[in-house]
Amino acid sequence: MAVVSIFVGSMYGNADNLAAEVKKSLVAQGHEAEVFDSGALKQVKQADNMLFVSSTTGAGDIPDNLEPLITQMQSKSPMLTGKKVGVIALGDRSYGETFCGAGKHIEQVVKELNATVLKPRLDVDAGEYFEPWEPVEPWLKSWQQGL
Repeated sequence: MAVVSIFVGSMYGNADNLAAEVKKSLVAQGHEAEVFDSGALKQVKQADNMLFVSSTTGAGDIPDNLEPLITQMQSKSPMLTGKKVGVIALGDRSYGETFCGAGKHIEQVVKELNATVLKPRLDVDAGEYFEPWEPVEPWLKSWQQGL
């Protein structure tokens, strides 16, 4: 089974709670999983399988706890060739063009660094799903088939 590093960006705890659910599900499927609430470039370089779970703040921004890691990834450009990645983005569609902006930005960065995105980013609309686990569970099951 695989080892999955989960990098979470959260302002109010919703993405943290979801990351804990994701970890629990992965472990139940026989994988190993660790949640990083900020993460470091070293952890990204060491990981073979990564999930980014992030809410969106402000005008489509990455939460403060995850933003430094994504900025480092952009500036240092560690190639992620051969690494398997997934992105779960939390947002509110009523914010229009900035909906899930953090997840869109993260997905763009990992693609630029040549990661293998196993499944297109999942955008979860808080206006549609009070509990994000509902759309995440089937997406996660499908994503982990590529591990």
